[in-house]
Amino acid sequence: MRRVARILMASMVVLAAASITLAAGKGSGGWGMGGAYQRMFNPATVETVSGEVQKVEKIAPLRQMGAGIHLVVKTDKEMIPVHLGPEWFIQRLDAKVGKGDRIEVSGSRITLEGKPVIIASEVRKGDETLLLRDNSGVPVWSGWRRK
Repeated sequence: MRRVARILMASMVVLAAASITLAAGKGSGGWGMGGAYQRMFNPATVETVSGEVQKVEKIAPLRQMGAGIHLVVKTDKEMIPVHLGPEWFIQRLDAKVGKGDRIEVSGSRITLEGKPVIIASEVRKGDETLLLRDNSGVPVWSGWRRK
């Protein structure tokens, strides 16, 4: 009888640990600190571009990431994808960016799947500013639930 109780208890511990691990992964969806995507942000490649928003889309930049908000911005030189952050975070912000808006974006220009992309750290639209990451690329939502 004790052996069955020990096996049952061990199974419960394993299930609890697995549940916690899955819940933590689901919350960040690959957008959090230390993930492969976050490590792509390079402070040495930060630049500022201005242009008009052509599209606002939901995307997952890398496999197994949660949905994020992505803009396609037309500048004087190019059409550039701009990754803002996880959908759950962007949707909760007061300031909104939509198709046709003129914006200024600061962020790290990277190459993703052979194409240029900007991982935004800040987006300015008129007098509003969306602060998304600090100068070293740490996402502001990484401390969202601790506040």
